[in-house]
Amino acid sequence: MGSTIIEKIVRNNIGRAVHPGEIVTVNVDRVMIHDIFIPFVASKFEEMGFSKIWDADKAVLIYDHLVPASQVDDTRHFRIGNEFVEKYGMKNIHRADGICHQLMTEAGYVKPGDIVFGTDSHTTTYGCVGAFSSGIGYTEMASILGTGTLWIRVPETIKVHITGKLPENVMAKDIILKLIGDLGADGATYKALEFTGDTVENMTVASRMSMSNMAIEAGAKCALFTPDEKTAAYCNITLTEKELDLAGDEDAQYCRVMEYRAEEFVPVMACPSNVDNVKPVAELAGKEIDQVFIGSCTNGRLEDLMAAAEILKGKHVAPFVKLIVTPASRKIYREADANGTLAVLAEAGAIITHPSCGLCCGRTGGILTDGETVIATNNRNFLGRMGTSKVNIYLASPKSAAACAVAGKIVAP
Repeated sequence: MGSTIIEKIVRNNIGRAVHPGEIVTVNVDRVMIHDIFIPFVASKFEEMGFSKIWDADKAVLIYDHLVPASQVDDTRHFRIGNEFVEKYGMKNIHRADGICHQLMTEAGYVKPGDIVFGTDSHTTTYGCVGAFSSGIGYTEMASILGTGTLWIRVPETIKVHITGKLPENVMAKDIILKLIGDLGADGATYKALEFTGDTVENMTVASRMSMSNMAIEAGAKCALFTPDEKTAAYCNITLTEKELDLAGDEDAQYCRVMEYRAEEFVPVMACPSNVDNVKPVAELAGKEIDQVFIGSCTNGRLEDLMAAAEILKGKHVAPFVKLIVTPASRKIYREADANGTLAVLAEAGAIITHPSCGLCCGRTGGILTDGETVIATNNRNFLGRMGTSKVNIYLASPKSAAACAVAGKIVAP
């Protein structure tokens, strides 16, 4: 019997075949801790009695949610983080370079076949390069820092097969939102999503990142793409035989197979206040908006900013609508500046911020109040995420978001 991608990754890690439901202890290749959790990780690490990190070179600390500080207590996280880094000899620290999930692959910390854990639920993002990555709590993270291992239950796999060519104004964000709507917020709980088909093969790594990033919104443990030449170029590596083999076998066992035709996708939005409340943009057209946010670890990459600029070029944001644009990293910021994308966005009236999580987690400017409506390209629209509990958050692709910014209401791109 063949194997799924997740089964192959775990098999390669522990040295023997595995099956779904089996509990195994894996050797961790990399961990990521972000600024929100570092005080709790540090405290739990010392409470457990550890005196050193199992491999300081494999741990990464990233300040992104709280940069720059917007509340008095935020600086405590920086202080404790800096003390932890100095005490235990951590070398991989990013204090204002961008969002953790962008940096982990962009900076080369993750490669195909790796097993990676992070203190943020959207750690599933690294599946875009064929890595098993998942979010964990601070207790588990402290344990990994001390031992280099973690037990997991091998997930069952849902295969998502997409074929054909996407319509012009449909982006990867529309695909993953549609899938979450079909699965429901708990439809993939503790399962792996495995994406296949020629539509997926033709996607950029950035588009795959948008999809693996949001897999957690259907409850998935991870989301995996088969490494290819695009992956190799992005990671700046030559794929090994094992990495090239990270594809689901024809006779692999899946708990569910979902088939889609790319031509049938349309621009969609996740409506307040659940990510699986997904509807076509055309059905929502006409609702007035107050703000648009383009950024986050879901859609803050160069291709996202360029897609928005394509819609906004020669136009201007509607009166009384704020457009906030937040690149996912300093590298992306520089690239968008160099190719003129930021100039187009600024000319259209966008407020361009420093790279960070920003408004996605309700920080560093742009929060809204009762009755206001925002179109956002991030990954969650829960009550109170971007201001008060009476803010209406619609999740959309960068193209849809940009079109709404110009119109001052919900429109299809």
